[in-house]
Amino acid sequence: MLTPETIQAILAPMFPGLMGVQVREVSPERVLATMQVRPDLCTSGQALHGGAMMAFADTLGAVGTVMNLPAGKRTATTDSNTHFIAGVPVGTTVTGECLALHRGRTTMVWQTSIRAESGKLCAVVTQTQIVLDA
Repeated sequence: MLTPETIQAILAPMFPGLMGVQVREVSPERVLATMQVRPDLCTSGQALHGGAMMAFADTLGAVGTVMNLPAGKRTATTDSNTHFIAGVPVGTTVTGECLALHRGRTTMVWQTSIRAESGKLCAVVTQTQIVLDA
């Protein structure tokens, strides 16, 4: 099974690494990660950009799917729906908890709750991942 450290090493040279995603826990049913809200990830109002929230959640859903992939398979996001609830100021850290809603043979559905340091819910993202031949 992949560990948070292994996944972190895989993500480091890619876009999630550039964003600063830090994988904390992984299992076939749950992924937990954090991300520092830096100025370069914010809007002009010094709040985390919605696209950064979506990319953060997309990463966690993909990691969750990878944790469940059989050998010789890969994944891609086919659908993502984001509900923005509250802004997150620069200089804080967000936590994403991604839970499996469906882990099927050809698709998987994940829901990520993004919370501010205070615990306040900031966004909920539901995504579908397709399972493809590698």
